[in-house]
Amino acid sequence: MEGFNVIVTGSASGLGAATAELLAAKGARIVINYSSSKKEAEQTADTCRAKGAEIVVVQGDVSKDEDCKKIVAAAAPWGELHALVNNAGVTKHVQHSNLDGLSAEDFQWVYAVNTIGPFQMTRAARSLLEAGAQKAGRASAVVSISSVAGIRGMGSSIAYAASKGALNTMTQSLARALAPLIRVNAVCPGYIDTPWFEKGVGAEKQAQLRDQVKSRVPLKLASEAKDIAELVAFLVRPQSGHMTGEYVRMDAGMHLAV
Repeated sequence: MEGFNVIVTGSASGLGAATAELLAAKGARIVINYSSSKKEAEQTADTCRAKGAEIVVVQGDVSKDEDCKKIVAAAAPWGELHALVNNAGVTKHVQHSNLDGLSAEDFQWVYAVNTIGPFQMTRAARSLLEAGAQKAGRASAVVSISSVAGIRGMGSSIAYAASKGALNTMTQSLARALAPLIRVNAVCPGYIDTPWFEKGVGAEKQAQLRDQVKSRVPLKLASEAKDIAELVAFLVRPQSGHMTGEYVRMDAGMHLAV
């Protein structure tokens, strides 16, 4: 992937960091983005640089259109982009039965990052992605990180599930709108064993959740970030060049559990 230019939003830690590190190991140049976790972003950047990759680190909140333009501007000196990974995401942990636990402001915040953010990033990156496609002679790629929550109406909260369902629909809309120069797909993981869950529910509940997932899913696995990053990397690379408008589940069979 030498000469392959990628932006990964929300790549300070978790799946974003794992994706950046995997692509860096394959020779890609990467824009690493963070909203507030500067220290973690720099650590991820150092890991990627140790693999020989050229890295740019840029702060930006994808819910803000001007920040999206700033993130993309960090890649402008390269003259072209070959992939955008919309990984940045947020949630509020609220039981689905607790309708009073979610305010309109909660919905607006979750949608602003999880749904509007990927749209704004894709719009901002469009010209560079098209330039990359024209030079390479094949479509550039947008990969958004969705969730099985957006398919099954489950997960950390109704607001989160709804935002990911909207992201899945938007993936298909953008795939139609941006073809043939840009492919647009989404990845729908189930549980991923990352610090993201620990921050949301605490270490003890995360451990309980991990054990519950492993006991319920057919493959008896709790996925890690590096596992899902392999699928993201596939959808980014030319090997998936005939795929667009797909949202692909990778959940250790969670959707088969009774």
